[in-house]
Amino acid sequence: MFKRNLALPRNKSFFLFGPRQTGKSTLLKKTFLENESLYYDLLKSEEFTRLTANPALFREEVLARDKSRKYVIVDEVQRVPQLLNEVQSIMTSSDKSPVFCLSGSSARKLKRAQANLLAGRAWTYHLHPLTHIECGQRFSLDKALRLGTLPSVYSEETEEAAHNTLKAYVNTYLREEIAAEAIIRNVGAFLRFLPLAAFENGNILNYSNISKETGVSYKTIQEYFQVLQDTLVGFILPAFSGSARKQIAKHPKFYFFDTGVHRAVCGKLSVPLHPGTSEYGDIFEHFLVCEIARFIDYSGKDYALSFYRTKDDVEVDLVIKTPAGKVFAIEIKSSKAPDSAHLKGLKSFRHDYPEAACYCAAPVPRQRVVDGIKIVPWQEIFSVLEL
Repeated sequence: MFKRNLALPRNKSFFLFGPRQTGKSTLLKKTFLENESLYYDLLKSEEFTRLTANPALFREEVLARDKSRKYVIVDEVQRVPQLLNEVQSIMTSSDKSPVFCLSGSSARKLKRAQANLLAGRAWTYHLHPLTHIECGQRFSLDKALRLGTLPSVYSEETEEAAHNTLKAYVNTYLREEIAAEAIIRNVGAFLRFLPLAAFENGNILNYSNISKETGVSYKTIQEYFQVLQDTLVGFILPAFSGSARKQIAKHPKFYFFDTGVHRAVCGKLSVPLHPGTSEYGDIFEHFLVCEIARFIDYSGKDYALSFYRTKDDVEVDLVIKTPAGKVFAIEIKSSKAPDSAHLKGLKSFRHDYPEAACYCAAPVPRQRVVDGIKIVPWQEIFSVLEL
């Protein structure tokens, strides 16, 4: 239904990571045809049980396969990390090793099990929710802000169906599976933490305050955020590490991977979004930060993302540094007519870092210049960043 921007290699083994329901299985099946692949779905209980009990069966079956099946696909490989030892054994002992396509929705289980990550023998890719380009003519900014862009949600025909899908995602995956992932002694504390993490979305993290509200230690809260990162439910945006003395933000920000999942965790799916409100502005910022991060990942460029804030609470939403040392400062505004007052953060940043390229990305019809700063339609920020 959607043409994805991620092209998977056909002659090199790889890991494909991504949150649940981003379309990993669909992409694998579309890229590698059934008659040329040996497919293992570890979400199927019988397959999971069989290979957990005897991982060597996997190696025996792969080596005995019809050689016309060039590709061996293992979906949700983190469920049986021991299979990676078998994969390496096949890679190193066979002159005609198949191409292994290894997908997963959690790096945590692999880390926890000290799994064999194949020492560079397999490349790593990530699949994200749909970008506005992947949605094509079906893209609606309003829908993306309200419901997010998980393919299973975005393709629902009714608002009610989309809400039910998101609620099921939160209740069955986030609350149950991720709680189990954490191996926590106090599941209740983790479940109290989850909505608090959602309400802190896009804010500078105050671990102490969250610790007090959940009744667990500062260190445990940090570990909980690490769980969300390892299970690909969110990502950390660090503070810009420039040399200006007035930059004092040290703690990072945290963003959920999808606006719809974030709203579902907050219990706000039924609350209308109204342009011009602070909530709308926050969600638009969240959407565009995620969108830029997705484009950067798909482009394969080693851009470093951060945010900038001073002791006077002057802020720039995104600071992007390229490997060549070029710096982009991007302020994200949901206003259709941003003016000089909206550019205070960029002016502050430009004063301290005059070589930076400063932009305001907003839902405006065409670009213009205010106080020497370009205000551009948000869709154009990707070409500015050469993505």
